[in-house]
Amino acid sequence: MTALIVVLALLAALSNASASVFQRRAAAAEPADGDGARGALRLFARLLRRPYWLAGALLLLASTVLQAAALAEGSLSLVQPLLTAELLFTLAVGSVVFGHRPDRRTWLAFTALAAGLALFLGTAAPSGARTTASPGRWLLAGAVAAGVVAGLVLVARTVRGAPRAALLGLASAVSFACTAALLKEVMGRLSQGVGAVPAQWPPYATVAAGLVAFALLQGSLRAGTLAASQPALTLGDALTSVALGWALFQEHIVLGVRIVPELIGVTLIGLGSVGLARAPSVSGAWDAPRRPEEEADVR
Repeated sequence: MTALIVVLALLAALSNASASVFQRRAAAAEPADGDGARGALRLFARLLRRPYWLAGALLLLASTVLQAAALAEGSLSLVQPLLTAELLFTLAVGSVVFGHRPDRRTWLAFTALAAGLALFLGTAAPSGARTTASPGRWLLAGAVAAGVVAGLVLVARTVRGAPRAALLGLASAVSFACTAALLKEVMGRLSQGVGAVPAQWPPYATVAAGLVAFALLQGSLRAGTLAASQPALTLGDALTSVALGWALFQEHIVLGVRIVPELIGVTLIGLGSVGLARAPSVSGAWDAPRRPEEEADVR
């Protein structure tokens, strides 16, 4: 069963990464149409006719379904850290779609992130005990998470540039982790009957948390570079998910002497995400389509 959960989570990460690359490929091919609502609507109308964009939309849907399936059977503290593999898949798929090969520095960062993820999950051995949480646990965890997000946003308003991007990225990560926890709660309640779930609060809280996470992510990306926001996003989501899994679903990870390799794994994940965000082959025009003369060279 654990192998199936890992496969589902990795497929969700692959689907989400592919969706981002495909939709970026479609958007990059469209000319600028001015700012404002009208320009955005015209761009959206054109994107709806782009096969790459439509494929990306279908992959986003597939990613959500796969993540939900993984969370239905697996612990939050296992599934969410596995989703950090999205960074690796984005690099791999993007290299094919945009035709830009990663350089040595990028491959080193790639290896560090993959090794860190494997080391952390292998030594922590996350395991779960429950599929749903009590109202009291949700109230306490929700209040703490909301307070953390609000505090990060307030502090972010006092700074600019990289610090602001990092703070908003961390706030977004906490919100994404909460969204995943709520999604797991929804999946756990399906045993009560599919018709009973829409009458309960978790589905609507899941949507609300997801919208907050998305809005904070956009703010983080506008505030600074990917190198500033990505480590907070990557590590924040994974570590918050481990904490929420413990607080809500009575999940646990092995500590004791294993805490040393676990910390090494977390450090490698952080270094890898920073390296990927700063690597020359994934900055600048990495995600721009190849020019016609470049296509001719490939042929």
